[in-house]
Amino acid sequence: MTKFLRTITRITLVLMVAVPVLLSGCGGDEDDSSSGSKTTITISGAFALYPLVLQWADQYKADHSNVQFDISAGGAGKGMSDVLAGAVDIAMVSREVRPEEADQGAVTFAVAKDAVVATVNADNPVLDQLLAIGITPESGAAIWISGEVSTWGDLLGENDESEIHVYTRSDACGAAEVWSLYLGGTAQEDLQGIAVQGDPGLAEAVRKDSLGIGFNNLNFAYDPDSGEPVNGIRVVPIDLDGDGTISDEENFYADKTSLTAAIAAGQYPSPPSRSLYLVTKDQPNQAAADFIRWVLTDGQAYVSETGYVQLTDDLLQAGVDALGAE
Repeated sequence: MTKFLRTITRITLVLMVAVPVLLSGCGGDEDDSSSGSKTTITISGAFALYPLVLQWADQYKADHSNVQFDISAGGAGKGMSDVLAGAVDIAMVSREVRPEEADQGAVTFAVAKDAVVATVNADNPVLDQLLAIGITPESGAAIWISGEVSTWGDLLGENDESEIHVYTRSDACGAAEVWSLYLGGTAQEDLQGIAVQGDPGLAEAVRKDSLGIGFNNLNFAYDPDSGEPVNGIRVVPIDLDGDGTISDEENFYADKTSLTAAIAAGQYPSPPSRSLYLVTKDQPNQAAADFIRWVLTDGQAYVSETGYVQLTDDLLQAGVDALGAE
C-alpha cells in the first residue's frame, strides 16, 4: 500500500470513528478533576487543516493527560455547520467566515496559512508543455468555469484533441471556494467538473486519470514524508506574469519546502494561498480555549515542520487577545 493510500485510509478510519460524536450533537465534555475523567475536545471541518490539527492534538495530549480529541475531516462547510449547531467544539475552516455565519456566533482564530494548487496526472501526454507554460486565472477559468477549453490542444494552442477531464469537489469546502476566487468566480458553485468528495478523493481521481486536472490543498498534493509531489501527480505552476512561460523565478513547485517558502514570501498569489482558521460558536469552553491558546503560542513550533506557513506575530497575538485571560 502506498503512503498516499495509507493517508486516505487513515482519514477514512478517523471519519468512521468520529461519526457517533458528530451525530450526538454534543460538544466537549468538561473535565471532572475530582473523578479523574478526561476532557474531550471535538473538532471537524477542512481537510486543509486536518494534518496540522492531528499533529497539534498529538503534541498537546503529551502534556495534558486529561485531554482527548475526536477529530474528523469533512470539508470546511461541514465543520462550520457542526460548530454552529453545537455538534463540535471547534471547526477547521479554510476560507473566510461569511457575514451570516458571524451573525450566528462564529468566532475565528487565524492559526496558519497554506495554499491550493492545480494538479494533473504525472502521465499526462502533454505534461512537459503544460509545466512549461503553466496556468493563469484566464486559462483556469476557461477550464473550470466557462468550459470554453475542453481539450489539451485548446489549452496549449496545439493540434491535440485529447479531452481534459476536469475534477472539482462535491463537498462544501474552502479549497474549491478559494480556487474559484482565483479564477475570477465568486463561489464554489461556479466550478464545473466531475465532483469528488474530499481532498484525498480528488487527488486520487486525478492520480488515476492520465487526462485529469484538479486542485488540492498543498498537503494533499505533496507527500508528507518526502515533501515531493504525491506519486502519480504533478503540480501545475502558475504563470505569474502571464507571458506564457514559467521562468526560474516562477518555478518553486519541485517540493513542498520550496512552495511554502514562496507562500511565506508572498510570491504565490492570494488567492489561492489563504489563512486557515479554528472557529468556535461564541467564546469557546475552557478546554477548547486552552487548546486554541496553546495552538497560537507553543503550537506554532509545529506549523512549518508539518508543511504549513506561520502567520505573523501580530495576527497570532490578536487571536490570543480575543480569548481573553486564562
